[in-house]
Amino acid sequence: MKHLLLAGAALASAAAPALARDLTIQDVATLSRVGAPAVSPDGKWLVWQQRETDLAANRGRYDLWRLDLSKKGALPEKLVAEADVNETGPQFSADGATVFFQSDKGGVDSIQSVAITGGAARAWFTPKGGFSGVKLSPDGTRALVWADRKPGAPTIEPAMEKKDPNAGSGRTFDKMFVRHWDTWANGERSQLFVVPLRQEGVTAVPIAASLDGDTPSKPFGGGEELSWSADGKTVYFALREAGRTEPLSTNLDIFAAPADGSAAPVNLTADNDGMDNLPTASPDGKWLAYFAMKRPTYEADRQVLMLRNLATGEVRALTEAWDRSVASIAWAPDSRTIYVTAQDTQEEPIFSVDPTSGKVTRLTQEGAVSAVVPTKSGLVFSMNSLTGPDDFYRLTGKKTERLTSVNAAKLAGIDLPKVERFSFKGANNDTVWGYAVRPASLAEGKKAPIAFIVHGGPQGSSNNSWSYRWNPAVFAGAGYAVVSVDFHGSTGYGQAFSDAIRNNWGGWPLEDLQKGLKAATDKFAYLDADNACALGASYGGYMMNWIEGQWPDRFKCIVQHDGVFDARAMAYETEELWFDEWEHGGKAYYEDPGAFEKWNPVNHVTAWKTPQLVITSEKDFRIPYTQGLAAFTALQRREIPSKLLIFPDENHWVLKPKNSMQWYGEVLGWLGKYTK
Repeated sequence: MKHLLLAGAALASAAAPALARDLTIQDVATLSRVGAPAVSPDGKWLVWQQRETDLAANRGRYDLWRLDLSKKGALPEKLVAEADVNETGPQFSADGATVFFQSDKGGVDSIQSVAITGGAARAWFTPKGGFSGVKLSPDGTRALVWADRKPGAPTIEPAMEKKDPNAGSGRTFDKMFVRHWDTWANGERSQLFVVPLRQEGVTAVPIAASLDGDTPSKPFGGGEELSWSADGKTVYFALREAGRTEPLSTNLDIFAAPADGSAAPVNLTADNDGMDNLPTASPDGKWLAYFAMKRPTYEADRQVLMLRNLATGEVRALTEAWDRSVASIAWAPDSRTIYVTAQDTQEEPIFSVDPTSGKVTRLTQEGAVSAVVPTKSGLVFSMNSLTGPDDFYRLTGKKTERLTSVNAAKLAGIDLPKVERFSFKGANNDTVWGYAVRPASLAEGKKAPIAFIVHGGPQGSSNNSWSYRWNPAVFAGAGYAVVSVDFHGSTGYGQAFSDAIRNNWGGWPLEDLQKGLKAATDKFAYLDADNACALGASYGGYMMNWIEGQWPDRFKCIVQHDGVFDARAMAYETEELWFDEWEHGGKAYYEDPGAFEKWNPVNHVTAWKTPQLVITSEKDFRIPYTQGLAAFTALQRREIPSKLLIFPDENHWVLKPKNSMQWYGEVLGWLGKYTK
C-alpha cells in the first residue's frame, strides 16, 4: 500500500521545478478536501463532495464531483458547482440515474437532485427553518431528514413563538447541559422527520417526537447514526435520552421506529447501559449491525461489533475476541460480509468481518481510511496519511488502485517529509510506538530542532493520518523534525493499553514521553536533542502544563493549546462531566478530590520556568478558556516569558482558514524564537 500513499507525491514531483520547496500552512489551508463518497448501484459512477477554501470569505465551500469508474484513466468532473452555493451529501437513486443532495442555495436548505449525466438541478423539499442532513430511503422515494426543533415538534415547520417586548437578554436553565461543545442550549433537539419525495410542499412526518434527546447525537453525529431497513418500513437510529443527567451519561441506545410515524420508537438495546451506536441494516433485510460499549460513562471503551437478527431479536457480539475498536460499519451488497475500520498500531485500515464466524481479516495496510463504500465488484474508499490528504482508491480482490489525485497540481513542486516509526520499552515495560518526521530540505549530516508533539484525547493516537489542524508535515516544512509518541492511553493497541491512563494522567504517559524522546534522539542522528520545544492540545495541552512542573529543564519552549490547568475548576466547568469524572476514577470532585489533585498542574506552578505560548478559544466549552487564562496568569506572575493567543470565534478546534494560518504563524514564531 505504501506505493499508493506516495503516488500523490510522485505525481507532484513529476511536474516539479528543479528546486522544490517545503510545505507551508498556506498550502494546506487551500487544499481540496474530498468526502461523503457514493457509488451508483451498477458500480459505474463515483460521486463525492469536495471542499474548496474561500480565503476571502474565511470559509470552505462545497461542490459535487463525479468519476466514471468504468473508464480506465477517467478524470474527475464537476457535477454540481454553483458559485456561492454548498452542495453536500450526495446519494444515488435506486436506479443510479439520479443524485440527490443537500443544497443551501439562496441561504435556504433544500433537498435537490440532478441527473448523473448532468443538467439542471431540481428542488424537492425546502422547509422553513432549514435542516442539518438527509438520508435517502433504499427505493429513493422518501428522505430521512434531521433538524433542530423543539422536543415533540409535530412538524418540521418551526413553531411560532411570541416574544415579550419587555424581556431581558438573560438565559435561564433548570438542568444541564446549559452549553455543549460550542453552543448554548436553546431548548431545541436534533429530531427526525420522514419526507416523501414527490413534489415541493409535502408534509414531513416526525418519527421520534416522544423522545427527549438528539438524533443524530451532538456535536459530531451524522447520517452514520441512522439507517433505513431494506424494505423502507423502519428507521433505526441512535439516541441518548436526556433527563436531568445527560452530561453524566454516554448511554446512547439503538431505537427502531416505523417510517410512517404510526407508532412510538422501540429501544432495542435497553439492557446495555454503555454506548450503542452506528446502526447499519443489511441489504437483505435480515440483520442490524452496530457497535456496543460495555462500560457506562466511558466514551473510549472498546466498540465491539454486534449483530441483531431482525426476525428473532437474537444478538451476538461478533468481535468480542478481537481487541480493537470498530470505528465504521458497512455491509457488502450481498450481505455476506461486513466491512469495518479500526485503529491498529498507528494505522487505520479496512477489515472484513464474517457475519457467521466473526473472523476478522485485514484488507489494507498503511494509511488512515476515512470512508468505505462496498460495491458488487469490490470496495471504493478514501484514505490519507501523514504525507498526503484524502484521495479515492478501489480494492478489487487483493489489488488496490488509486482513482484520484485531487491535489496533484497544488502539491506540485513541494517536497514532503520522510516519516519513520520506532518503538521502545515504556512504562510498565510495555512496548510503546512513536514516529519521527524528517524535514525534506534537511541536508545530510545536519540536525534539525525538535517539535515534540503530544496528542489529545487522551484516548487518541499520533497515527499515520493527515490533519488540517496539527499537521506534522507543516512543522517539518518549517524546518522542525517532529517526534510524537503514542503513550499509555493511546488507541490502536488494545483496550488495556487505552485504559492505562485512567487515574494515571501524569504518571505512565509522562514516563512514556520521557523515554520516547530519548529513544528517538538515540535512534535518529538528525534530531537535535538539545534543541527541542514541546507542544500539545487538549490532553496534550494538559501534559504541557504538567511538564512545566514535572520536567521543567528539558525544553526550550512550550506551546499549550486548550489544556487543563486546574483539575478542580475543570471538574466543575466542563460540559461533558462523564469524561472528566471517568478519567479520575468515576466520582465527582467533591466525592474524591484526591484523585483530581494527584495529577493537578496548578499544584506545581512554583516549579514552572519554561517559556510558554498559551492558546485558547472563547467558544471552547470542553476545556473552557478560563483554564488558558489561568495558566497565562500563572506564567505572568512568575515572570516566565509567555504569550496568550485567544480566538473569539473558535471552539476546541481552530477551523477557519485565516485563524489556522494565524495559529501556525504564532506557533512557529514562538518555536523559532527559542530554537533559533
